[in-house]
Amino acid sequence: MTIVRTDDGRVLSVKEWGDRRGRPVFFLHGSPGSKMGPRPRPLRLHSLNIRLISYDRPGYGDSDRLRGRRVAHAADDVAAIADALGIDRFAVAGRSGGTPHAMACAALLPHRVTKAALLAPLAPRDAEGLDWYADMDPANVAAFSVAERGIEAFERVIGPRADAIRADPVAHLPFAVEDLHASDLRVVSNDAIRQMLTSNFSEALKRSPAGWIDDVLSFVASWTFDPARIRVPTLIWHGDRDSLVPPHHARWLARRIETATLRVQGEAGHFGAVEALPDVLHWLGSGPEEPV
Repeated sequence: MTIVRTDDGRVLSVKEWGDRRGRPVFFLHGSPGSKMGPRPRPLRLHSLNIRLISYDRPGYGDSDRLRGRRVAHAADDVAAIADALGIDRFAVAGRSGGTPHAMACAALLPHRVTKAALLAPLAPRDAEGLDWYADMDPANVAAFSVAERGIEAFERVIGPRADAIRADPVAHLPFAVEDLHASDLRVVSNDAIRQMLTSNFSEALKRSPAGWIDDVLSFVASWTFDPARIRVPTLIWHGDRDSLVPPHHARWLARRIETATLRVQGEAGHFGAVEALPDVLHWLGSGPEEPV
């Protein structure tokens, strides 16, 4: 683990996986999540020639909170980590709640980001012409709706949920298992993935729910940048059975980002992104002219 201090004095906790001499890829974790989130095994990362870099977003794990955090702040934090690690150019990938932050990096760091991958992405809340809540899981609709009422209302909802997960992450997951599609049930029933998920959530919330709270508040606020600013090659992956983040979010982004290629996988749910990640990393690590 590496500790990086930002210009404003905050601490960011960073973890690297895979081949230190491989192509650097920043992986932006989901919500809630941490640097210990789902990823390919080390041997697979070495075979892909990938240096995978993940960090706890502010308020998660061992990273200091940044009050009033917006999605766009991720670009500055990733740039600070890259500088500390001596990395000039890198690719970015995000899964679920990490995708807005990956988009921020691709849009706001155009001279440093080489490629971007968005797995089960969330579109901006103010996306023009998008019915943001359509086909979304009722529990997510309820949570986002409360967040739109402000931080105090959302803290009252998330605080007890985070306490329960912290006390027993195996019994209390941040999603309703009974509402998942059959393909998602298969993924999260895998012992190795289930253990990785519980470790991820434990690490994310071990100090407080601040990161989770600030993530969701940033999603429903203005991102302060337009995804259309992204000009690097971008791969968008989404499962067509995803109800946590419905696939029409991905379709909207694919229309907005001129350099995007959309891949909607049949009979895959939200956690299909975990299984798709090795192929996505292979694409990120390949030459820029290689077709998707």
